[in-house]
Amino acid sequence: MTQGHSSLKGQLLLDGGNLRGSWFHRTVVLICQHDADGAFGLVLNRDSGRKVGEALVADLPDQVKDLVLYVGGPVQPTAMSFLHADDYLPDANVMANLNLSHSLEELVELGNSYSQTQRLRLFAGYAGWSPGQLDDEMKRHAWLTHPASIGLVFDTKPTELWRQILLAKGPSHALLADSPEDPSVN
Repeated sequence: MTQGHSSLKGQLLLDGGNLRGSWFHRTVVLICQHDADGAFGLVLNRDSGRKVGEALVADLPDQVKDLVLYVGGPVQPTAMSFLHADDYLPDANVMANLNLSHSLEELVELGNSYSQTQRLRLFAGYAGWSPGQLDDEMKRHAWLTHPASIGLVFDTKPTELWRQILLAKGPSHALLADSPEDPSVN
């Protein structure tokens, strides 16, 4: 991480209109790690069109098998990550009460446990940046930032997430939020 830039861990990155034509066009990425070694994030609004049980060959609880599998990013598309939230997670590693893990054993354990407030979201692949790369992209204004929340991660419909966050950022972002996917059809 270059000097003068603080960690974006626990923040959302949004395509601010400068990523048209790239894999990240209209994505919302939760930054789970950002330090001198680089950055790691998960795209929150790309549904794979598959259930977890269709993609993971493992003895998973039915409630986990039936979850939607999201595409976390273009890097290592077969790598599994999951976000786990609950009302009280004292050792959460992304932000308050939100934990990132890659452990199949932990996923099975969580799936077999019972908590009315527990939430899980699984991802294939991830978004990754080498040391200094995300800082450089931020300097070039490739991304907009927005504070992450459990509600945005789990409760907002993924197909509406990008637009709703832009609208919440105020009138200066409303035009982008309401622009057509392909401006040539406008």
